[in-house]
Amino acid sequence: MHNPGNATPDRFPAAERFEEGAQFIAGRLTRGTSGRTHAVVDPASGEEVLRYELAGTSDVDRAVAAAREAFPGWARATPGERSDALHRFAAVLADRAEDFARAESLQCGKPLKLSREFDVPGTIDNTAFFAGAARHLQGQSAGEYSGDHTSYVRREPIGVVGSIAPWNYPLQMAAWKVLPAIAAGNTIVLKPAELTPLTSLLFARAATDAGIPDGVINIVTGTGREAGEHLVGHPDVAMTSFTGSTAVGKRVAEIATATVKRLHLELGGKAPFVVFGDADLEAAAHGAVAGSLINTGQDCTAATRAYVQQPLYEAFVERTAALMESVRLGDPFAPGTDLGPLISHVQRDRVAGFVDRARAYARVVTGGEAPGGELAKGAYYRPTLIADAAQDSEVVQSEIFGPVLVVLPFDTDDEGIALANDTPYGLAASAWSRDVYRANRATREIKAGCVWVNDHIPIISEMPHGGHKSSGYGKDMSAYSFDEYTQIKHVMFDNTAVAAKDWHRTVFGDR
Repeated sequence: MHNPGNATPDRFPAAERFEEGAQFIAGRLTRGTSGRTHAVVDPASGEEVLRYELAGTSDVDRAVAAAREAFPGWARATPGERSDALHRFAAVLADRAEDFARAESLQCGKPLKLSREFDVPGTIDNTAFFAGAARHLQGQSAGEYSGDHTSYVRREPIGVVGSIAPWNYPLQMAAWKVLPAIAAGNTIVLKPAELTPLTSLLFARAATDAGIPDGVINIVTGTGREAGEHLVGHPDVAMTSFTGSTAVGKRVAEIATATVKRLHLELGGKAPFVVFGDADLEAAAHGAVAGSLINTGQDCTAATRAYVQQPLYEAFVERTAALMESVRLGDPFAPGTDLGPLISHVQRDRVAGFVDRARAYARVVTGGEAPGGELAKGAYYRPTLIADAAQDSEVVQSEIFGPVLVVLPFDTDDEGIALANDTPYGLAASAWSRDVYRANRATREIKAGCVWVNDHIPIISEMPHGGHKSSGYGKDMSAYSFDEYTQIKHVMFDNTAVAAKDWHRTVFGDR
């Protein structure tokens, strides 16, 4: 059973491209063989967009086999050839930008302005970046480090990569997984979240249309328990890259360990937003609202814990609440919409549970409810500000993944930095100050993979993204990502042409 849903052509112009199925293997769309179906649902309306057949283990096997077959040829392609293919890929993505933006907004509930101005252009830029980076896979320069030998370092592709991407940024996460892997000469099987497969499939189709060989990029759309675990444990998969929750990341690591795979994990976050006493209050309040509400707060790097130094605390709470109340909820495709729904009613109810429990020990300053009226059909939740929670409380320590910001006061700089570090996570953080020494100290001492100063959220293709502590390890984007997707090989040439070398006497014979 493979049925289109109720989305109109203007909302889902690429609908006809999914008639053949929601698996992309060896250059073509096919249907899954699990015997079960799944629906992509528009979270703004609750209406079904597309029902498709889920991948089973046999589909994963076929995708891995296609990637394995394609690997030798793609790995032997010159850096220039891979670069040219990625440049063509970027051009195809740019031509289809509106289709990608609408599909992303439809399946995720993102405001169209976010998809158009953040997700899609960011993905095109990532593709263009890796088109250039493909030509820069150098190892260490050659040298005679022992005196009698010439050594150099090769960077070589690993093989078939099995990647799993989350539902919050399905297009960008597909790009972050696929692009460094194939730029380095690997082939890949990507499992997107079954809730949001549309743009991952469009991405793979665009790559094929750009001339990237069949089998280099494959997509299997199935459940984590069936397709995902089979992919991670597959003996022909040489590396696993996973983005998602820390709890699931631990399970991925357990499975990958059994076959001694290379492993890259980008996991949960609980980003601190540290406002020092000399900060620009207006800038910090605007930054807090934008940084906490991006993608309806469904962002591992979103600002979730604002620590504000006395005596700015009450003024920050008041101004941030006022700005949150000005945010416009609505149809993601409407021009005036600022905030869309959460990914599902299940996620909306999970977020509401955190807020409702917090009422017993903290102050809900604004929000804290789902809207009524026409928006009640969707998974909407109002922007929510919570104040006066304890540091060890649930809303401070746990990842809520919704439009919720918690604000706590601190007195000294030492206390503010200590509180910022007082969770298991370490993905991202920000520090707000006009004092360069104070800000510089914060960037040194806050334990996170990214620390912004006087801003929160912007990312760029040239710089790495990845976490510390329970937020995982390894880097996405930038040239640093090649450390994840290449193997280092030391090559050593003897320069002496001497048969009986001096070091041999340590094993046999005399000098």
